[in-house]
Amino acid sequence: MTAEQPRYSAEETARRGDDIYEREIRALVEATNRGKVVAIDVDSGAYLIAENALAASEWLLAERPGADIWCVRVGHRSLHRIGMLPVQGTA
Repeated sequence: MTAEQPRYSAEETARRGDDIYEREIRALVEATNRGKVVAIDVDSGAYLIAENALAASEWLLAERPGADIWCVRVGHRSLHRIGMLPVQGTA
């Protein structure tokens, strides 16, 4: 099986996904889905919400095979965090 090549660069996928999220999705999902992940098809604007990026992406791909997907964690600036947060009163 051959993997499909993305239609967009990583930067373009991120730009398109963030734009769709801010313009069309954020206001609809933020109040009741904080911490969940939104997977967005950057071509159509279709999206699905799940507890994690893998589930959201798999469900979206089942509906839209071949979709270029961008994921956003609702209510957070980033999808993932690496390392520990600084302890209060230090750093």
